[in-house]
Amino acid sequence: MTAANAGTAANAGTAGRGRSEAAGPLLEAREVTLAFGPTPALRGASVTVCAGEILAVMGPSGSGKSTLLHCLAGILTPDSGAILFDGRRVDTMRENARSALRRDRFGFVFQFGQLVGELSAEENVALPLLLRAIPRAEALARARSWFTRLDLDDTRTRRCGELSGGQAQRVALARALVARPEILFADEPTGALDSLTGEHVMDLLVAAAREQGTTVVLVTHEPRVAAYADREIIVRDGRVTSSTPAPVAS
Repeated sequence: MTAANAGTAANAGTAGRGRSEAAGPLLEAREVTLAFGPTPALRGASVTVCAGEILAVMGPSGSGKSTLLHCLAGILTPDSGAILFDGRRVDTMRENARSALRRDRFGFVFQFGQLVGELSAEENVALPLLLRAIPRAEALARARSWFTRLDLDDTRTRRCGELSGGQAQRVALARALVARPEILFADEPTGALDSLTGEHVMDLLVAAAREQGTTVVLVTHEPRVAAYADREIIVRDGRVTSSTPAPVAS
C-alpha cells in the first residue's frame, strides 16, 4: 500500500460537498436486476456509497461488476429495482436528464481512456467544460492546470496516438476530474497498464479525489488496486455477495 490512503478518516469528514450522514448515502442501488436478452447480468444487486468514500467493486470476469457500475452511473437502465443519487431516482429519469447528470455531476475513467483521437491532449481534458458551454479560453486554461499536476507538461499539444498508455490514462483522469464531479466512476482504470504505471495512476487518482472531495466507485479485479479504496464489495453471479462495512460518521 502506498501513502495514498493516509488521512482517509480525516478527509472523509470534510468530503461530500457538505452533505451530512443523516442525509443518507450519496448513491444507492436497491435490488437491481438487468438482463441482456436471455442472459441475466444482475440478479438483485444492492449497494450503498457514502459521500467522499472510495469504494472498490471486485469480482471475477463476467460477474456483473461493470454492469452494476454502468447502472449506478445512469448509463444502463435496470429492468427492475432502483438507482438513487442524492435521494433522487436515476433509473426513472428521462434520457436527457440522465445525460445532464453524467455531464454535470459525474466523471468517468475507463480501461483504455477512450480519448477523442481528433483532439489534442489539452482539448480532451477541456472537453467536459466545453460541453458545459464554458468559454474555450477558460476551459483550456483550466485544463492546462492539470498537466503540471499530473506530470504531463510535454503532452499538451500531442494527439492521442502519440501518447504512451500511462500518459493517455493520466489525460483521461484529468478529463474526468477537471469539472470537479461529485462522483468519479472508474472501470478497470489500470487494466491496460503495467504495475508500476498503474500504481502511479492510482496514486494520482486517489490524491485528486481526496483533495476535491470526490466520491469514487472503482471496478477492478486486482487486489493491489482495491487496496487503495476505503472499502470493497464483491460481486458474483450478478449479486453483491460480501462487503466491508460502510464508514461511520464521527
